[in-house]
Amino acid sequence: MKKLKYIFLPLLFVVLSITACKKSYLETAPTSQIDNADVFKTTTNAMAALNGIHRSLYTQYNSTQNQGGESGIMIDLDMLGEDLVNTSAGNGWFNNVYKWIAHRNATSIDDKFPYQFYYQIIVNANNIIEKIAAADGPQADKDLIKAEALCYRSWAHFVLVQLYGKRYDSAANNSQPGVPILITSTITPQARATVEAVYAQINKDIDDAVTLFATATASPNKSHFNINVAKGLRARIALTQGNWAKAAQNASEARTGLSLMSNADYTAGFNDYKNVEWMWGSHQVEDQTQYFYSFFAYMSANFNSSNIRANPKAINSLLYDQIAANDIRKTLWDPTGKNTAFPIPTTASTRAKYMNRKFLVAGTTSIGDVPHMRVAEMYLIEAEARAHTGETGAAQNALYTLAKNRNPSYVLSTNTGTALLNEILVQRRVELWGEGFRFLDLKRLNLPLDRTNSNHTVALAQTLSETAGDVRWQWLIPQDEINANPAIGPSGQNP
Repeated sequence: MKKLKYIFLPLLFVVLSITACKKSYLETAPTSQIDNADVFKTTTNAMAALNGIHRSLYTQYNSTQNQGGESGIMIDLDMLGEDLVNTSAGNGWFNNVYKWIAHRNATSIDDKFPYQFYYQIIVNANNIIEKIAAADGPQADKDLIKAEALCYRSWAHFVLVQLYGKRYDSAANNSQPGVPILITSTITPQARATVEAVYAQINKDIDDAVTLFATATASPNKSHFNINVAKGLRARIALTQGNWAKAAQNASEARTGLSLMSNADYTAGFNDYKNVEWMWGSHQVEDQTQYFYSFFAYMSANFNSSNIRANPKAINSLLYDQIAANDIRKTLWDPTGKNTAFPIPTTASTRAKYMNRKFLVAGTTSIGDVPHMRVAEMYLIEAEARAHTGETGAAQNALYTLAKNRNPSYVLSTNTGTALLNEILVQRRVELWGEGFRFLDLKRLNLPLDRTNSNHTVALAQTLSETAGDVRWQWLIPQDEINANPAIGPSGQNP
């Protein structure tokens, strides 16, 4: 087969050329029609390289079934929380993550995968950022391509530092070790930068992206970033840093001109990025089937995989009980496990209490579009941020717009202070269930893990509680990186 250049990051930062048969790495030139040397000659070819990064979000890695790009990590992060419940051991996938074992084992491939995945995105984004200026094509196209690459670099560093570093503390100097910052295509081993330094780079990149989008060509579709998504990312970052005013402002601006979905769309399966509420999502088509590494092979109600047949995913019973009776979201889970209107795989007979039908496959295979950002999140960010600053009326109003859309019986909240904040966070848990937010929310808010007195079981979950701030909230630096990167070395490992 024809040789192509691939850029990947197994753990030590390197650039290698390997054969086109190797599917587990991101192609810089994503089709055999574009040689690596030609990738940045034109904006058309550079856009093809950017599309390679988009596709990496739903590509299989390491020939491992639970590593389907970003969607696999989304499942990891909810498995580490308390709102997603395994109803059986199934066929074993994600079980050690659910048990809080995998991310604390430096030799685990599950601990290694996010490190590999996000740095791979960073490496590819760096090449685009450095080389796009010399490409032939309209300046507006160059601005779009560079802005998107900056979004990817900002977003990837943002997730990495949340996983492998201690939480950002707005009341501290955040000099604790974060992750290496990689902003050039000249790849040499880097030491772990401080958490504060990593966030400084994250913010610089997203600010630069927002500026470029103002003069950029319109994004082709929702698999791409645009100025709304960039501001949405900036709102997420500010929320994590406890910069409440900035989070609220950017969340409000991010949803400008956008709307929430109808209740009918809410029960349609969360598999179509054309949904009016979706801001950013991975679009897939039927002939790009992902088999058993798809998000929907684990999280949908109806794909005919052995994992779903044996282990339909459920909501925490305590959280379900907090959903109002007239809320459309109440219909996404079956507390009885006997509702035959709930779809299940064609060859399955297993049902489970509190099982979900939020996610449904879009066709006959495991394909479905995967949501990465929605308008609802922006309302929740603004509501939470304003509640933290004591802007009670503004927080209540932001929450009302979302909650009233989901529940026609909802009335404007009269809660204040901690009670209002708790109401907002419950709404966030229900709204974003299964979309990969819960572990990071618990960590940023310095809250404990509490799975007790619910439908979690010790036999399946192993741990039902974890103390806030414990070292176990940090993923270990992968052992391969410790061994290969002298700038980190054994002394640079997390506790």
